[in-house]
Amino acid sequence: QVQLVESGGGVVQAGDSLRLSCAASGRTFSGYFMAWFRQAPGKEREFVAVVRWIGGTLYADSVKGRFTISRDTAKNTVYLQMNSLKPEDTAVYYCAAASGSFYYPRRVDEYDYWGQGTQVTVSS
Repeated sequence: QVQLVESGGGVVQAGDSLRLSCAASGRTFSGYFMAWFRQAPGKEREFVAVVRWIGGTLYADSVKGRFTISRDTAKNTVYLQMNSLKPEDTAVYYCAAASGSFYYPRRVDEYDYWGQGTQVTVSS
């Protein structure tokens, strides 16, 4: 069975950096899209970034230029490097996986597998 496990969350101050990791297991992900979503208290889960396993990325406008999604195919791990963090980045960050398509999926319901999330708190 597919398992996604996030790690790397924590408490940082505005302007700091943090790197999240998502360890994926249970199958070959070569045909998949791997994404990061986030959900703040009282808000809907929102798309952050997606990487195609074989290459290619897409970002939400709110994080473009600050966050970088990447993957290490040998380790079956997806990363989210977060720089210049802002208080509004505070949320639970989730890793998700979707089978391949002809476009980069950005909706929650387009993803098949989810991790349990890791908390990121950015203080001012």
